Amino acid sequence: MAEQSQPSANYRSWPVITALTIVSLPLLLMYVYLFLDTVTVKQPDALLPSGLTLNHWRFLWQTTPGKANIWQVTVNTLLFSACTTSLVLIVSSMAGYVLSRLNVPARGFFLAGVMVLHAFPSVTLIIAIFIVLQMIGLYNSLIGVILVKAAIDLPLGIWLMKGFYDTVPWEIEMAGVVDGASRFRVWRSLVLPQVKPGIMALGLFSFLAGWGEFILPQVLAPGNDVQVLSVYLAGFLADDNNYDFNMFKAVGLFYLIPVLIAYALFNKYLMNIYGGGSKG
Repeated sequence: MAEQSQPSANYRSWPVITALTIVSLPLLLMYVYLFLDTVTVKQPDALLPSGLTLNHWRFLWQTTPGKANIWQVTVNTLLFSACTTSLVLIVSSMAGYVLSRLNVPARGFFLAGVMVLHAFPSVTLIIAIFIVLQMIGLYNSLIGVILVKAAIDLPLGIWLMKGFYDTVPWEIEMAGVVDGASRFRVWRSLVLPQVKPGIMALGLFSFLAGWGEFILPQVLAPGNDVQVLSVYLAGFLADDNNYDFNMFKAVGLFYLIPVLIAYALFNKYLMNIYGGGSKG
């Protein structure tokens, strides 16, 4: 029966696949033309390009006047995303376990407060954050914007990790405790491996959120030495004197490539993020 039902299931999925292909085709064609515009020469009123060129990608080997070096900006973006992800994972994995397993006073109130904090858009807090960073000397520094981004992402991370911990059977921990292991050893050696898909999903989600962040770096770290790729890309739109639309497209593709690679490699883990946070 299973062998007979499989072909019919595949047959029923073809209309959906066909419809999604038709809907996605214009978007795919736009990306193809976007790439062609970055490697070809074309007159403004011409439909077809007249030749090939790598001049629009010159930002890779020479610094554009008035702008930061693209490789320094890329390193800043990687540091910003990686450090933010590390902080979110470390704090969320610990706090989520405490809220899931330990009898914490006012546990329900704390969980409600976590979700309320996540409900506030970061733009509504930007003025207060700006003043605080100036007072403590972390304005226009990569460390300051990393701490702010991690703090804003933590409520969602804590809630999601608590949901993943809720799915781990108590028997696993009890077996470790009976064998004489400490609570920390039980958490590290027995429980963490059980929620590895959730950690991977939250890590990828946090990294992509940090990679695409614009408002916080633009306001809190605008200097060229701490600039990230989103701010670097936006700078092309603000430069009226040396505006190069094709180079703008090339930088956009350069900014997009790591995201596509990360999604292609780890998309199965990203889908697991919807498995957590369902229990109270």
